[in-house]
Amino acid sequence: MPSILAATLNIRNIADRWPERLPLLVADMAALQPDVIGLQEVVFAVQQDRLLGAGGEARYAAHRAWAGRPEYGNSILVRETASTDAPERLDLGHNRSALWLPIRWPDGARVAFVVTHLHHEVPDEAIRKEQARALLGWLASKPEPVARIVVGDFNAEPEEPAYATMLAAGFRSAHREATGAEPAVTWPSGIQAPGMDTDGEPGCLDYVWVAGPIAVESCRVVFDRPAVGDPSLYPSDHFGLAARLRIEA
Repeated sequence: MPSILAATLNIRNIADRWPERLPLLVADMAALQPDVIGLQEVVFAVQQDRLLGAGGEARYAAHRAWAGRPEYGNSILVRETASTDAPERLDLGHNRSALWLPIRWPDGARVAFVVTHLHHEVPDEAIRKEQARALLGWLASKPEPVARIVVGDFNAEPEEPAYATMLAAGFRSAHREATGAEPAVTWPSGIQAPGMDTDGEPGCLDYVWVAGPIAVESCRVVFDRPAVGDPSLYPSDHFGLAARLRIEA
């Protein structure tokens, strides 16, 4: 079957020089044009997801799940050439949530796409582990589609229990499967801004997870280019990931 391009990015809400970052985000989205992307820290009132979706020729439908407050949370942008069933939201506590969206592609392939964003406090590995377990239990109650893609900012490096919990449940990291290792760093990007988040050491916090009949063809870091003439300005404080995936029969 033809492959799809699935991506993830934490867009850092409207903090860290948002007006300057927006053109970089739109330009990189226009260049990438994924089939589906999961976004975290989206401010719905500012239509951040729709602004990104307007970059490039592809047309996207937006699906949202609030986290902590109604105007903020996660979003899935999926090409309008695909058809979707009703999305569902899971509350993970600590002002976090997940969004599940069944997608059928034009060739008939079906996949469940999930975006999430786990708790951010560095010492709270146990909370992230419980959130990952809650997410997996929720997904286990949904037997279809069997092909599953889970993306997002897990705020957990590969050595943390949340990462091990995903592996134990049968999920595979697309970047590790494609390259043999996780990216050295997906946060921080290198952006310099008033009020920027400095809690924690640089590392890999963002993932594209797959389970079921999905072959990983490639995976790479995206949204990682600084502005021309300003090495302190990046699209976000996180880098994103994009994986070329084939949904197998």
